[in-house]
Amino acid sequence: MLALKCRVNVIIVTAMFEIIRVENFSPSTFLWEVIAPEIAQAARPGQFVIVRSDERSERIPLTIADFNTDEGTITLVIQAAGKSTDQMRAYRVGDSILDIVGPLGEPSEIENFGTVIVVGGGLGVAPVYPILRALKLHGCNTISIIGFRTKSLVFWEGRFRDYSDETIIVTDDGSYGQMGLVTQPLKEILAARHVDRVIAVGPLVMMRAAAETTRPFGVRTIVSINAIMVDGTGMCGSCRVNLAGEIKFACIDGPDMDGHLVNFDELIIRQRRFVKYEKQSIEMCKNRCQE
Repeated sequence: MLALKCRVNVIIVTAMFEIIRVENFSPSTFLWEVIAPEIAQAARPGQFVIVRSDERSERIPLTIADFNTDEGTITLVIQAAGKSTDQMRAYRVGDSILDIVGPLGEPSEIENFGTVIVVGGGLGVAPVYPILRALKLHGCNTISIIGFRTKSLVFWEGRFRDYSDETIIVTDDGSYGQMGLVTQPLKEILAARHVDRVIAVGPLVMMRAAAETTRPFGVRTIVSINAIMVDGTGMCGSCRVNLAGEIKFACIDGPDMDGHLVNFDELIIRQRRFVKYEKQSIEMCKNRCQE
């Protein structure tokens, strides 16, 4: 084990982590519960890890969706969106992944803010959950809005109800809960009552929409920036974010940032710069598997 200092965070690098639970949420989204006692002990809501499943795989940043200090485990929710994450779907209980670096990033700010709306979109539902739990345990009045494309993709509803004074589920097609986007109930609540803070986690376009929804109401809005990362320690600069004209790095200054200051238009363009190469990599991998 190698321990390093990065700002206030302790980075733990340990080799070979056993997977003790696998759960599939959809054909492309799945959960790993992994034995990682040192990381579980150090982890805080909002932080992430970088996973390398084998010697030939990419380094994948994943937000810690849950952690259990008693059991010494961390929970990761993964979406198969590229070559390495697609290959990770084949892992089963008892398999081991090569290494995990973390916890990385600054923890979420947790205190009794008053009334807080937590918004999770798609895969963003997983990383926002430990933030919700911590806020509730610190005395906040919590309202959860979680959105999915369709009913079959809904997960962790029970977990959110356990720590929410009010839970609203939204699906794009109306197959479960309310039909529409998460910004609709968000706007309705903001117009009807006092809210002290909004925390939104999900795709960049969703977080941008949430921030624009809260802006007219003057409610502080925190988003979790899921920018492209390479090393996760602030050295490569790949995850830079324009924050009201000031350059920040999601890996060491975030991932939580003020949603009203983030230049989402610029960030979305930068996130798409490797799309062509990612598609080529997936096709090459499929062709090799068919040979």
